[in-house]
Amino acid sequence: MKEISMKLSSLYSSISKFVVACFVLGSFVQAAEPLKLRVLCYNIHYGQGMDGVYDIERLAKVIKKAKPDLVALQEVDVGVKRSSRMHEARMLSEMTGLAVRFGPTQHYEGGLFGNAVLTNLPITDVHIQPLPYTESTEELTTYPRAAIATTVTLPSGASLKFISTHFQHNVPEDRVAEAKAINQYFADDTMPAILAGDMNARPGSEPINILEKQWKNAIDADATFTAPANKPRVRIDYVFSRGSQLKMLSSEVLDEPVASDHRPVLVVFEVKK
Repeated sequence: MKEISMKLSSLYSSISKFVVACFVLGSFVQAAEPLKLRVLCYNIHYGQGMDGVYDIERLAKVIKKAKPDLVALQEVDVGVKRSSRMHEARMLSEMTGLAVRFGPTQHYEGGLFGNAVLTNLPITDVHIQPLPYTESTEELTTYPRAAIATTVTLPSGASLKFISTHFQHNVPEDRVAEAKAINQYFADDTMPAILAGDMNARPGSEPINILEKQWKNAIDADATFTAPANKPRVRIDYVFSRGSQLKMLSSEVLDEPVASDHRPVLVVFEVKK
């Protein structure tokens, strides 16, 4: 009987050691898994959907469904008459639970209009960089252009730059100048970076080619169209990356035909140590 008891004790000890070893190994594997970042680029058309309705809650639902860590927004109204003086940046932050930084590019109808960033990561720095553009004339209406660049802290403690921008819609020369300016201001930084925005330029066009000299285009193989949202026929919304730490895992245009006049682009990156 004593011998049986000793054998059982030895067996229990072995099982316990095995369980502990599995737990430790499982924890190590889990801890060693690389970080994934979900990045969304979305021109929200100042809150107005393809049905003509201004609906910020609808946009927030689209954003939340994508479960992003970083969101680059374009055409954001704050206090503008056409969108009932809503503070769209703050409302989207409250509705999604993400922190927001707004980067105005111009005064418009008594308020401000521009780009924004939403994120669930700690923000340590914000920089608003004006971009070159052709001023409006009686014959041609243009808009000031800029980029908002935020520096965020990753769970590893490393820093990442995240930039939201919007290029000129009706002056090709402006888009070329804006692409060159983005490279000048942000492409020499040693910090890994993600650039997202409505570039108003098709794949293979000069502005995109200029950006691709310094950035990796995180685009799906089909270069799926993004605008207009109800019947897309052009690809003008993009996510780019810089730095060997960033590896694209997937890229897709989300099937959302109503909430804005653009469809959102979702890219998932792996962040290497």
